[in-house]
Amino acid sequence: MPLTTPKAGTRPTTDRTKEAIFSHLDSRGVLDDARVLDLFAGTGALGVEALSRGARELVAVESSAPAAALIARTLTALKHSRSWESDMSARVIRARAEKYAASAVAAPFDVIFIDPPYAFETEACNQLLSDLAGGDMTSARAVIVLERSTRSDEPTAPAGWEITDRRDYGETAVYYIEPVSVGIL
Repeated sequence: MPLTTPKAGTRPTTDRTKEAIFSHLDSRGVLDDARVLDLFAGTGALGVEALSRGARELVAVESSAPAAALIARTLTALKHSRSWESDMSARVIRARAEKYAASAVAAPFDVIFIDPPYAFETEACNQLLSDLAGGDMTSARAVIVLERSTRSDEPTAPAGWEITDRRDYGETAVYYIEPVSVGIL
């Protein structure tokens, strides 16, 4: 399904990076029946791709009103397509990712995508990771997939978590962050 991109304000994940992320996740089977949280959702591409690869639930969080409206339209179209299954659910929440992570009451997520603007400060990124890992928002098998600029400082994994992999794709660094007991490698 083609996704519409807002006129300005988003930096969609490149097709090459998206394919690499999902190949990595598919090889581990973490998307099967997963609950997915897509923070800084932008176009919603990561969350929609997760649904197309076996995830059952998506919560897309986006602060930009135009981008959130586009995601909502995409999800409505998806829900009316042949690929939509009755046990799937998806919704968009218009909120700042940091505020959602710090205060949301939700069932634990299995996969969390974080794709903030490259200007998002490392300290803010580390706080966001801590808020997610320190509450009830992550399942025991959770994988956090964080995209940053390769020029940004490396994030710090929260207590009890570790960066299990880092892959660079041009200007984008992708970090896989998991509870210490799970491990990707």
